Amino acid sequence: MAKYRKKPVMIEAFQLGVGDFVPDWFMDALRQGTITKYGDDTRSPFDTSPDPTIYCDIETLEGTHRANSGDYIIQGVNGELYPCKPDIFEKTYEFMDD
Repeated sequence: MAKYRKKPVMIEAFQLGVGDFVPDWFMDALRQGTITKYGDDTRSPFDTSPDPTIYCDIETLEGTHRANSGDYIIQGVNGELYPCKPDIFEKTYEFMDD
């Protein structure tokens, strides 16, 4: 059987409901209706634990996917958005500086 390895590609991602950083592409997707966000994010920006009241629904090519607080939201190589559970993200990706 043939084996394959994933090609190295650079993606952008952030953790939903953790800290106060939200990328512009996420805000653009909210305005365009690709993402619907729920919950109240009025916590201190110094609180880095996941906020269980925050989640969002992301419209993808495979349908609507739910991202819970602490999940990573990924912008793929073609601009597509999708959620990823932290354990899978950490096994698949490593941090890179620009």
